[in-house]
Amino acid sequence: MSKLPKFRDEKLLRRALTHSSYVEEHPEARENNERLEFLGDAVLNFLSGEFLYNRYPNMSEGELTRRRSSLVEEKQLAKFATDLEIGKLMRLGIGAARKDKGRHNPSLLSDAFEAIIGAYFLDSGIDAVRTFVEPLFISVADSIPSSKPSADPKSLFQQWAQAHTGTTPQYLIVAQSGPEHARKFTAEVRVAGKSYGRGTERSKQAAEKLAAEAALKKVRQPTDRPTLRP
Repeated sequence: MSKLPKFRDEKLLRRALTHSSYVEEHPEARENNERLEFLGDAVLNFLSGEFLYNRYPNMSEGELTRRRSSLVEEKQLAKFATDLEIGKLMRLGIGAARKDKGRHNPSLLSDAFEAIIGAYFLDSGIDAVRTFVEPLFISVADSIPSSKPSADPKSLFQQWAQAHTGTTPQYLIVAQSGPEHARKFTAEVRVAGKSYGRGTERSKQAAEKLAAEAALKKVRQPTDRPTLRP
């Protein structure tokens, strides 16, 4: 079984494991893990892209993009977190702990894993994080089917955006609603500053997926035919 890395600054690890619901009930904790989650998401995207680029030198950009999405999707990150037994370490408020079996909730586990990656990056640097995550990536990378067309809307929309605009979509959380233990997020996907779609769900990644689905529907709409003059 994989183990969490050793932190030089234990406070960073504790913050990475602290959900916002815990801070609401324990104000002395001061800071939750959301900023570290943001950082960890960026670090994981970079390292997973680097890992796949080096591991599969003959693979196309589209296939690399699809595999990266599979490596860092919520379900897979939650599996990594489960293997590392992160659930029992998370600091959750009473409501979040009870709601949807909080310590086994894929969204909470995925967020905590990303936060730990962000914290470890600040604590020990990119090389240490790379050494930690590569065995996790290796354990699943080759099992991702290569012949099956991608059904992941974020990957499909990224392929469209890169082909038609030469840029990569950006996902922003533009609104939040509901109590801490049942928070809903609204994500918006933009390409070159233009909004293409929105989605609202219980987790940020699920909201981004819905936003990508909305964007795909938008770009796949048939263009209006010109009116023919008699």
